[in-house]
Amino acid sequence: MGPLATTIAAIAERAEVERETVYRHFPDEPSLFTACTAHFLALHPGPAIEAWREIADPRRRLEYALQETYVYYAEIEPMAASILRDAEVAPDRVGSSFAAFHTAARAVLLEGWHVSPDRRKLLRAVIGHALRFQSWRSLAREERLSQDSAVRLMASLVLQAARVSSRASRERRRR
Repeated sequence: MGPLATTIAAIAERAEVERETVYRHFPDEPSLFTACTAHFLALHPGPAIEAWREIADPRRRLEYALQETYVYYAEIEPMAASILRDAEVAPDRVGSSFAAFHTAARAVLLEGWHVSPDRRKLLRAVIGHALRFQSWRSLAREERLSQDSAVRLMASLVLQAARVSSRASRERRRR
């Protein structure tokens, strides 16, 4: 159902307690949403982002990370879709750990690319796009690409951004 469609009364009923008991443990919606998200993520931990650093080649790291990330998204799709839908409508009420995952993953995947600083913004944006749940869902569900095809497509987009950046940098140096 998602956080916004879930009522305190429904939570109390499911937990077989009174509504006051729920309020005693979770005095406001953000604390309830935070606890629920933490519980869900404990049951469904995401990819081990720090382990990606062990892959020195940024291209191989990217492909591995996207493969792991897309498998994770397939596993948590219904809940992720609900949470992200609610976060768009009420970002102040629905905290999202997806933003933290996205930020950490993008930082690791940006490491090791040899591109000019002025064009790094493009590479950062394309990596961010490739990591988004919505990008995966569009490719895997709406366009019906296989997991491997979605990874290859997003990886090639990132590689193109890196090449464009490198090519532009080389051309400026030649002038």
